[in-house]
Amino acid sequence: MSEAERVHAAQGLFAETAQGPRLLGSKCRTCSTPYFPRSESCHNPDCSQSDLEDAAFGPHGKLWSCAIQNYPPPPPVVYDEPFAPYAVGLVDMPEGLRVLGRILTDDPQAVEVGGEVELVIEPLATSGESAQQLVSWQFKPR
Repeated sequence: MSEAERVHAAQGLFAETAQGPRLLGSKCRTCSTPYFPRSESCHNPDCSQSDLEDAAFGPHGKLWSCAIQNYPPPPPVVYDEPFAPYAVGLVDMPEGLRVLGRILTDDPQAVEVGGEVELVIEPLATSGESAQQLVSWQFKPR
């Protein structure tokens, strides 16, 4: 499919950059606390001044925890039929974030906690009659 047929499942949370896929968030200039998604103010109780700037995070991380989604999720989540179980993981990013995301693998049971993962922007499902691919951030074992 062409790039024009790919549609972001959520706007402003991720992007393909010249350096590769990145999660879009913010970071406090004062205390360096990272936020994903973006935050309007710093929530660190030890921060003396809330001064946020846009930041991009990724592409590597380490899988901290993992679960298998064995049943179809409720709307508004989309998936292609027939439903296939998939892994969902909590990933530690080197920038200090812990991010939840789908783990892109053919065998969800084989995903190893503690393993290295890489951020990718890949399809979650195909949408309606237009056959647009709904894409989102996911993590792929390295």
